[in-house]
Amino acid sequence: MTTPVLDAYIESFSFHGETAPAVHGVGLAVQPGTLACVLGGAGSGKSTLGRLLAGWLRSADGQLRGRLSLSGDGVPNGAQRLDFAGTEDDPRISPAAWSRHVGYVSQDAAAMLSGIRSTVAEELAFGLENRGMNRDSMHRRVADVASKTGLSPLLDRDPGSLSGGELRRLAIACCVVTDPAVLILDDPLSSLDGEGAELIRDLIAGLVARGAAVVHLGQVAGLLFSQATHCMVLDGGTVTAQGTPADVLLSRGLAESGVVVPSEAVRHGRYRPEATAPEPVSGSAAASNKVSSGAGTGESSLSFRNVTYSLPAGQGAQRAVLTEVDLEVEPGQTVAITGPNGAGKSTLLRHVNGLLRPEHGEVLVAGLPIRGKSTGAIAADVGLLFQHPRDQLFERTLVREVGFGLDRLFGAEAEAHAVQALEDVGLAHVASAHPHDLPASGQRLLALATVLARQPAVIALDEPTVGLDRHGLARLQTALDTVTLRGAAVLIVTHDLAYARTVGHRVLRLQGGRLQDT
Repeated sequence: MTTPVLDAYIESFSFHGETAPAVHGVGLAVQPGTLACVLGGAGSGKSTLGRLLAGWLRSADGQLRGRLSLSGDGVPNGAQRLDFAGTEDDPRISPAAWSRHVGYVSQDAAAMLSGIRSTVAEELAFGLENRGMNRDSMHRRVADVASKTGLSPLLDRDPGSLSGGELRRLAIACCVVTDPAVLILDDPLSSLDGEGAELIRDLIAGLVARGAAVVHLGQVAGLLFSQATHCMVLDGGTVTAQGTPADVLLSRGLAESGVVVPSEAVRHGRYRPEATAPEPVSGSAAASNKVSSGAGTGESSLSFRNVTYSLPAGQGAQRAVLTEVDLEVEPGQTVAITGPNGAGKSTLLRHVNGLLRPEHGEVLVAGLPIRGKSTGAIAADVGLLFQHPRDQLFERTLVREVGFGLDRLFGAEAEAHAVQALEDVGLAHVASAHPHDLPASGQRLLALATVLARQPAVIALDEPTVGLDRHGLARLQTALDTVTLRGAAVLIVTHDLAYARTVGHRVLRLQGGRLQDT
């Protein structure tokens, strides 16, 4: 057994103002050339653990008791151990020094980028420039990592123009390019299409084979979980199961957590969850996958007619994103649109409420063109859940967030509608909390509640499953069932084909600017 490159024991960590610890009694020793997997549902403490290991949480953030130690090449004196007693005399972690050995990618991929570079290539080179690498070596390193993460065709693109999946691959590449001994990756496959996920899995396997230590934090017991050397389940901030993947898969701790377990494990009898994923939509509506036909009501809540849209591709060129798109979504119907990262799924969705306007063609809501209407006016009939829910949260409490503007729709019953929407997504018990105090999954459910509360005729959801644990997915499904039963039309864009087939009456694929049947 080699010496751990990262050895940690978190006796307890509590955020300032919180009485209960976010993480307690958690030990993790990471060996070179291994993959450790830490699973947990929403609020389990896994992301907090990741930030502690990466040196991102310090005394200004909360009170830490325990130890963190690094060893190996480049570490001062061959080893560095920091002991924390939760006092003012505790050692201070130097983020710059720590990051030379421990790389970290959070759930919020966009937040990991510098924001000051104009191209993907410059963003990839940013960390290498800060470390004084010579230009020729830098170019070779950037090209190598770009190739392994599928970013080579995007090197001249503005990072701000990338899709969510492309941004995640870029954030991971920016971490890998500096070659840290330890990589801590929080939900690294989230929002990735099949090809992107395979690229990142291969990248991680190659890093482990070359001697790097990788810690994967997630809430899906997928392929990375099955390939791990050591696995751990967190619930309520502490360890409820650990061991090999086979041991953890059979554990009570996993079954009682919010971790999503792929259906293959359920079918083979290796796992007994409290609740399974929803059954696929059945009946004649599920069989109707024609772009031009729906459930047979003859009336569309949402229509795209010959919609074409392009985006700048650099140096004065234009890149066609949508080409003569036709789409009908009827009342009570759920249409799911899949496609590779960067295909234009989010671009299509932003046309629904007028955030983007077609170059040619038109969009209709309830049979009426939205051309010439303000986005605010369209919002009376269309609710949009963004891919990054933090972008649409701005109030001081959850109930104020959901209740914003409801008085104009429901008068004296506005607060009751807000509370009911929070109840529907399982957040009523924290109605007075600040939205930004919620974990990423909670923020997504909160943003969903703001959409549901207004009871719009059309609901458009951009990657609604990203960051949700098993309990969150169940709440999402219940909400979708409720709104379609009352007659709302639902349009979902997702990278997850299996989920699309589970929930969609119709499943379409966007590729090359056009919608196709799956």
